[in-house]
Amino acid sequence: MYAQKNSPSAAARIALVTAASVLMAFNLNTFVHAGGLIPGGFTGLALLIKESALRFAGVDAPFSIILYILNAAPAAISYLFIGKRFTLFSCLMIALSGLLTDWMPVMFAGFLQPHDTLLSAVFGGLLNALSISLCLFAHATSGGTDFIAIFISEKHGKDAWHHIFAGNCAILILAGCLFELDKALYSIIFQYTTTMGLKALFRGYQRKTLLIITGMPDEIYALIRDQTHHGATAFTGIGQYRMAERVMLYSVVAANETHKLVAGIKKIDPDAFINILNTEQLNGRFYRPPLD
Repeated sequence: MYAQKNSPSAAARIALVTAASVLMAFNLNTFVHAGGLIPGGFTGLALLIKESALRFAGVDAPFSIILYILNAAPAAISYLFIGKRFTLFSCLMIALSGLLTDWMPVMFAGFLQPHDTLLSAVFGGLLNALSISLCLFAHATSGGTDFIAIFISEKHGKDAWHHIFAGNCAILILAGCLFELDKALYSIIFQYTTTMGLKALFRGYQRKTLLIITGMPDEIYALIRDQTHHGATAFTGIGQYRMAERVMLYSVVAANETHKLVAGIKKIDPDAFINILNTEQLNGRFYRPPLD
């Protein structure tokens, strides 16, 4: 997912993870709590277990303990098979967000408790997207289902996000059955807002298709290879305007590599014609820099 050469320093990663943890805990204790919402993933499952234990057994279990238990097995798998530093920084995110969520009700009691559930869902989803994005910029995750999805993607080359989505739907259905249905429905808005916010804030998992018509294909391919480690396919044709032979390079790169790559292409060939397309689905071999 991330190239080692583009990794931030350890200090920067710690700072980003800490900021992400504070934002996530603050969001859980304000917008999510006020709206009675259930986020996706293991965070939502931990909140559901905590609320169920309180309502049906009278036990006020610490959120952090539940979150740690749920993440124990996925974190161990990630450490063994995905990346050690990646997993350690992700565990730091899990540890801090869990502890801060338990501690913050005392510090922020009554500070921000909106009474409109729709506002809680929308602004809570935006804050959730921001906290997750900070974590991703640190080359870590918020744990839980992210560990599972990345493991399946890295080791088996399969997209597991539709299974994660099905699991989130199951959590919401269970929450609707046990508690109030409208809260579960508002939680869908929360998750949708989070997804849209993530797409706008973090582009590391998005792909772009480049169609480059140029008279300097070898030099431009060398740039693509050296900057992104991706390949390209060349097609030879005739430019009808000048009736001259031209080459079209076809390549798929990560979205966050596009801006720098296009600038480099224009330096090599100012007359290059570049068409950038969104890539919704990709099958076949695609270079993924290893996680650390």
